[in-house]
Amino acid sequence: MDPLENNHTQRRYLIIAILVVVGVLVGLFFLRRGRDEGGDKYRTEAVSRGDVSASVSATGTLSAVTTVQIGSQVSGIIARLYADFNSQVQKGQLLAELDPTSFLQAVEQRQADVTRSQIEVANAQLNYNRQKRLSAAGLISESELDSAKAAYDSARAQLSLSQASLRQAQTNLSYTKIYSPIDGQVVDRQYDIGQTVAASFSAPTLFTIAQDMTKMQVQADVDQSDIGRVKVGQPVRFTVDAYPDQQFDAAISQVRLNATVNQNVITYPVIIAVANPDLRLRPSMTADVTMEVDTVDNVLRVPNAALRFRPPAEEGEEKGEAGARGGASSRGDEGSPRAGAGAGGGASGGGARGGRGGRAAGQSVYVLAKSEDGKKSELRQVRIKTGITDGRFTEVSSVLSGTLNPGDQVVTGLETLKVETPAGASPMGGGRRFGMGRF
Repeated sequence: MDPLENNHTQRRYLIIAILVVVGVLVGLFFLRRGRDEGGDKYRTEAVSRGDVSASVSATGTLSAVTTVQIGSQVSGIIARLYADFNSQVQKGQLLAELDPTSFLQAVEQRQADVTRSQIEVANAQLNYNRQKRLSAAGLISESELDSAKAAYDSARAQLSLSQASLRQAQTNLSYTKIYSPIDGQVVDRQYDIGQTVAASFSAPTLFTIAQDMTKMQVQADVDQSDIGRVKVGQPVRFTVDAYPDQQFDAAISQVRLNATVNQNVITYPVIIAVANPDLRLRPSMTADVTMEVDTVDNVLRVPNAALRFRPPAEEGEEKGEAGARGGASSRGDEGSPRAGAGAGGGASGGGARGGRGGRAAGQSVYVLAKSEDGKKSELRQVRIKTGITDGRFTEVSSVLSGTLNPGDQVVTGLETLKVETPAGASPMGGGRRFGMGRF
């Protein structure tokens, strides 16, 4: 190709690219101009009447109401097992047996010690009676009689010691048979036949038995900031991973005082009683718990997004004032005419908790209503005092300024319009992309 013709082709492509970019910029200019002339478009949601329930969320673990860990008080080898996982057992039922050989030998040895002690007692008693007769006839001294009596008393004491040792050996022999103390179901077994059980400083756990699986409980750890709102008898809803689409109902049965501190986070255990008639819930399942701590019925409520919305003009003013005042806005100067609006804006992010300018000073919502001539819509600010929130709606306790009625459209945000890039207009050299533009 002729170099001159190649140069003309490149120049023509460059001109086309420049024209495309200029066209995009002109189109965006007119879109912006149309928006400025027509005003912002808003997303709205209606004010309504309904119920609002404040709740506290926590995570807990399911367990049976009564769970007993059965151990062994003596060491030995597991000789027999009479229960396994999931076995239904009765109170007094034999669960396992240790090898009794060494314990039988100990009993026989202690029995022999008792027999020897009985013989020594009988011999000492005969000698003492003989010495008493001789002392009465004046044939021996008083010291000899006293020695005979001491030997007799010592033999009797040794007999009592031997009998106690025999009872101890018999008790240890009885410990080789392990019985169930309650009616229930075996949920865990730690040892198999042939394993050695070593009972030294603590009793090793052989079985874990749940007494009644139809009555279970959830122990949930509630943060100290929420524990003041948790009361016995409040309704509870929870889910488990095994049944993600099913919600279980329960109630708080106990709020315990033994706090737990973990990395400076203080929590209190809350016990939740759960009915489990169909045995679907199982021990050690993790439950995601929601406790309803407060409920109001048929109240005026606004969506939480409306409490966070601020018109663009007001946002610009707040930013400008913050830059001019420096740190004054963070101090919340009550003498400033913007102090109330700034406090209200800060409190809206915290939901129903509020702050210095939250519930006391009120919060702002903006109602989209027709102007007086009816030709266009305009924003009308309404100051309200908020109550509890359920995460989506917030209760309107009272209206401080303006009017707010069910059905009013409160603004929750600005609408957006996606501006498509014309075909063939690709970004040049990693330049600015024109994608989402707020309309």
